[in-house]
Parts: sequence; C-alpha cells; structure tokens
Amino acid sequence: MIAIPAPAKINLTLHVRGRRPDGYHLLDSLVAFASVHDVVRAEDADALTLTVDGPTAPDLAANLQGDNLVLRAARRLAEAAGIAAPAAALALHKALPVAGGIGGGSADAAAALMALAKLWRLDLTDAALAAIALPLGADLPVCLASRAAYMSGIGELLVPAPQPPPLGILLVNPRVALPTAAVFEALAGRFSDHETLAYRQNDESSLFAALREGRNDLEAPARRLAPAVGDVLAALADLPGARLARMSGSGATCFALFDDEAAARAADGVLRADARGWWSAAGRLIANRDEIAL
Repeated sequence: MIAIPAPAKINLTLHVRGRRPDGYHLLDSLVAFASVHDVVRAEDADALTLTVDGPTAPDLAANLQGDNLVLRAARRLAEAAGIAAPAAALALHKALPVAGGIGGGSADAAAALMALAKLWRLDLTDAALAAIALPLGADLPVCLASRAAYMSGIGELLVPAPQPPPLGILLVNPRVALPTAAVFEALAGRFSDHETLAYRQNDESSLFAALREGRNDLEAPARRLAPAVGDVLAALADLPGARLARMSGSGATCFALFDDEAAARAADGVLRADARGWWSAAGRLIANRDEIAL
C-alpha cells in the first residue's frame, strides 16, 4: 500500500489581476502549505474503486463514485499512460473541509496521481505529471509540488518561493457553503494591479511585511455573500498570539499565523471553548509534504 499526504494549500496573499475571455481569472498569489492534511492510499485491486472516511467524509458521500476529483485524476492518469483498464483500491481519509478554499479536492487529486504513478510504476517526470493534472484544475500543479510558490496565470505558472518559517497556523471554517464561482462573480471586475512582494528565506519580518502589503481580493466579496467569514476573521484576530488573520482562496476557510505550532494549538483550544460549531485545525507551515509523518 502506498500512502501520500495531501496538505492544505494556503493562499497567504491572493490578488485577482484580470479575467481572460474564456472566463478564467488571472491570479497573483503567494502560496504555502500546512501540516493539516488529508491522506490518499492506493493498493493493488481488480478494479478502480474509491472509499472515503474521516470527519468531513459525509460532505463527499453524494458524489463518491461519480465526478469525484480523485477518481477523475485516476482515470486521466490511466488514459495518459495508455492503461485501458485501470485498477487500484483508493482510500481517501478526509479531514479538510470540502470546497473550503484550501485546495482540499486538488490536494487529494494530486496525492492520488502521485500514489498511482508509484503503484502503476509509471516513469513520469514532475513536468509530465503536472501537465496531466492541470486540466483537472488550476490548483493541481501547485498541490503536486506542495511547496511554497508564487502562483500566477490561472494558477499554472509557478515560481518557487523561499521556504516559509515553521510558523504555527490555525485554520477555521464556519461550515458555510461558499461556491467559488459566486465569489469571483461578486468581485464584479474589481481587479488588482498589486504584485506579491518577495521575501528573504526564513526571515519572518520580511515575510510579514510582504503579507501586510498584500491581501486577499476575494475576502470582501466572500464576506458579503457569507457574513460568517467576517465573524471567523474577527475571532481569529482576537486570539492570543495571532500575528495575522486572513481568508484563504475563495473561502470560507480562514487562517491565523502564530509564532509556532504550540501557540496555534493553544489558540485552537481557546476558540473551541466558545462552542461555535466551526471546523478548526491547528498545525504549522511546512517546506514540503515530506515533513508530514503518516
């Protein structure tokens, strides 16, 4: 059996620069990854199947064997590799919120591609795997790498960013549905000319300077569509030790950064004591998925 972690993708900044004629939006984003994760496992079988468990698994139940992104990734990889009858037992442990703005589905699909490439003994370069992944979603290439990156274009143009310091991070989702298309539509063409500021490797002060200079352009429209996003951001900003609170992606998951993972976990305890019913998870920023022990 092969097991691959699928870490949460965090848009530390997200600037929407325009919109292409085909409807895709042009982005400028500093992306990092967190130790909070799903897990995809693959082993030999007589047919291609998928099972899902975990705390957020019920949110995928209605779409388990149909258009699920993990299965679509498996079928696309098989087609690209010339495998007429793909066979593998895939198991997804789902801990991240579904459609939460932290790339959960994309991270799962990326992990599935990596697991199946190993299981089926495919000799594919990183670039070849990324080319297979891109049509499944703009977040797939960066989730395959699971390393900090400056992301532009529709998400397919990646430039490595310095490894982030291992800051603590607390992720919070108010359990409110917030469709990505609706959030982009609510942006109403208010595009940004701001470019993400670079920062020096492992330099917290320059990282936070860059983050405070930037923003998430989708945060305001998301708050108009789902006021609970504003409630989450206010609660995060008030937590002891919180150094910055922001929404990730198109929401509704928000995050706060802390000095270390212990501080993030302590803040999570404070938040959970309020019994708001929100989903939350604490961890740290990671250099790559190899830091996650399964």
